Amino acid sequence: MAETATHTADHASEHGHETSTGLTNNKLAMWLFLGSECLLFGGLISTYMLYRGRVSDGPHPMAIFDIPFTSVSSFVLLMSSLTMVLAVSSAQRGDDSRTNLWLTITAVLGATFVGGQVYEFTAFIREGLGFSTSLFGSSFYTLTGFHGIHVSVGVLMLLSTVGIIRKNKITGNKAEVVELVGLYWHFVDVVWIIIFTLVYLIPS
Repeated sequence: MAETATHTADHASEHGHETSTGLTNNKLAMWLFLGSECLLFGGLISTYMLYRGRVSDGPHPMAIFDIPFTSVSSFVLLMSSLTMVLAVSSAQRGDDSRTNLWLTITAVLGATFVGGQVYEFTAFIREGLGFSTSLFGSSFYTLTGFHGIHVSVGVLMLLSTVGIIRKNKITGNKAEVVELVGLYWHFVDVVWIIIFTLVYLIPS
């Protein structure tokens, strides 16, 4: 009896306490956080949709958007979802070396996307589209900028995870930690698919 109780306690400490939903506390907290993020981006996207045609001054979006460049940048971000899946798979197998490799590649792809976004913003500003140029400019920079910040935070999370895995400082289930980072990363990728479709592919 005592042995069973000890085993149960060890199992709980390794995998985290499960809630009535069948999810661990950590996973439930992450899903709740992502739910709040859905509300945030829902509001930002709705605001953009209201103001995307309000170009009283400055260039029209279709005149400055570089769809091929943004498409390549989007493809890079979407490929990072694949490498994130490989990282989670490696973590579940207990292969720390490959986990760190795929996490690092994912971070590099994410950083490349952010770099492309910075380049794009710089080009738009040179074309005359500033943050306060028009309602379109304000809503565009707010929406895509907030997403870029989220991707940057994700890159920091990935690199931090690599660091703590190398130093073996993860408490609890290592695979679950990588999976939680993966949930956040997939979320920002899905949000970008929506943003890219509504902002760049559907004309105002």
